[in-house]
Amino acid sequence: MDITPVNLTEALASFDDVYSPRIVARMNDYDVRVAHTAGEHVWHVHEDTDEFFLVLEGRFDIAMRDAEGAETTVELHKGDTFVVPRGTEHKPSSPGASILMFEPTGTKSTGDRHEGEIPGHVDSTTGHAL
Repeated sequence: MDITPVNLTEALASFDDVYSPRIVARMNDYDVRVAHTAGEHVWHVHEDTDEFFLVLEGRFDIAMRDAEGAETTVELHKGDTFVVPRGTEHKPSSPGASILMFEPTGTKSTGDRHEGEIPGHVDSTTGHAL
């Protein structure tokens, strides 16, 4: 059992990559991840899991598509939380932010499927060790 706390400010200061989440803790079968965000992610979907976001700094937007293809964007600011329901196509974007996410261990950052090419600044990963 590790009894050392993780300071999120220090964790975020330890790397600069955007859309490249770091695992700061594990709880049951979930990863607690932090990431820097800037620019556009990729349209993607997690078929079997919801995705929890907490904005630690900055602004983070999540565009979502419903079954008919209509798009809605949720704008999140420091302290805001939001859950993208499983099976919902979504595309994060940000002018610059730091976020915390809860996802089942092994969940890929670009989802079970994604639309188009993955931008060079987006890391398609299941998370990196801190």
